[in-house]
Amino acid sequence: MRYADGGGLTAEQRKRREGVRMRAVDLFEEGMKVPCIARELRVSEKSVYQWRRAGKTRGREALRSQGPPGYDCRLRPHLQARLAAWLDEGPAAHGWADDQVWTAARVRTLIGRKFHISYSVSGVTRLMHRMGYSVQMPARPAAERDEDAITAWREATWQEVKPSGRRPARSSASKTKRA
Repeated sequence: MRYADGGGLTAEQRKRREGVRMRAVDLFEEGMKVPCIARELRVSEKSVYQWRRAGKTRGREALRSQGPPGYDCRLRPHLQARLAAWLDEGPAAHGWADDQVWTAARVRTLIGRKFHISYSVSGVTRLMHRMGYSVQMPARPAAERDEDAITAWREATWQEVKPSGRRPARSSASKTKRA
């Protein structure tokens, strides 16, 4: 996800932008011209014209911030707390005995079983990030890992399998002139 809250602006930034729009309305009421307002507020004239039109048709409230974009989370905070408690119990407590790893698909299944709410795997991933969980790497390498075999493979087999680089040949950077 590119932004922390999914929309690109924090609550503070949304409030600041709303303040700029409200200042523009005040300047309209004082009779200031659009180009002057745009220069004073350091915004485009197009934005000022749009704000003026919205203010005339729907009033000052039309320029208020609508809050963060997107849908509200289907799992309310109290349900997220219950989910976090179940995740802390581990996968074995909920029927996955083969290993102790929570995957997005397993969390999706758990949410479906417990809350009867359907999420996509990517939706579960975003939910887990909002709840403060992140993708985890193992704390230590696997016990089966053989460093000597890996080194031998890199030195011998990989050199045979590795594709060769670009063959040296006369060339020209020009598309129209041959070398």
